[in-house]
Amino acid sequence: MTSSGLPDRAAQGGARLPLAILMDYDGTICRTDVLDRIATDRAVRPGWERLDAAYMDGRIGSRENLLGFLPFLPADPLPLHAIAEAQPHDPTFPTFVDRARELGATLEVVSDGFGFYVGHNLVRIGVPDLPISTAEMTWSAAGPALAFPAGNPTFLVCGTCKRERVLAHQARGRHVAFVGDGMSDRYAAAHADTVFAKDRLVELCEAEEIPYLRWETFDDISAWLAAVAAVPGSIAPPRARTFICGPEAWGPGPARLPADG
Repeated sequence: MTSSGLPDRAAQGGARLPLAILMDYDGTICRTDVLDRIATDRAVRPGWERLDAAYMDGRIGSRENLLGFLPFLPADPLPLHAIAEAQPHDPTFPTFVDRARELGATLEVVSDGFGFYVGHNLVRIGVPDLPISTAEMTWSAAGPALAFPAGNPTFLVCGTCKRERVLAHQARGRHVAFVGDGMSDRYAAAHADTVFAKDRLVELCEAEEIPYLRWETFDDISAWLAAVAAVPGSIAPPRARTFICGPEAWGPGPARLPADG
């Protein structure tokens, strides 16, 4: 267990660099947002748009969004699995993983989506054994259900608390580099030591004055990693950040975002 109260699921042993690289999945490792593709499929019942609008406007958190989406999903999971399997992935990602492991960096995928497709797709693209923090989705006769093993245990806004995963690695003395692209990455970016951003996450970082590095493919992350690994001592120790989310910022235990977002 770490000081954050979460198990360090990404510990890989023998790491030579005091560095953890945490990576979003949808829009980052996968070039599309799988949930967006699922939402627009004809197998999904209409009416989900209000949930998406509330989430994008900051009126609800991702956990409420994901749970609210369940009644719109088909009882048969096969069409959803087919959608997920059809999505393209960054072709430079497997090579990046190999190089990062050679250099001794700790890696973890942190995804705030339905979760059922992440591990399966990583196996499919040849990266079978990465630690993953995401939701657990199951199907039964009653329909789909979600559990949130990587959520904050006392603060129920996000399905997967990417902030807590950042803090867990920092508590072990690791500099945390976070790689992402969108809305669900903003809290991790606010607490990470190095941020790689593209697309919507660039806008969010600039709005919150969070320093970031632009990236397009994992070749860019590989180049950065090679540069810092080549210079002993160039990886700074983790630094404490001001909390912008969670019970420290918003008070204990709410299931919704504060009124001011």
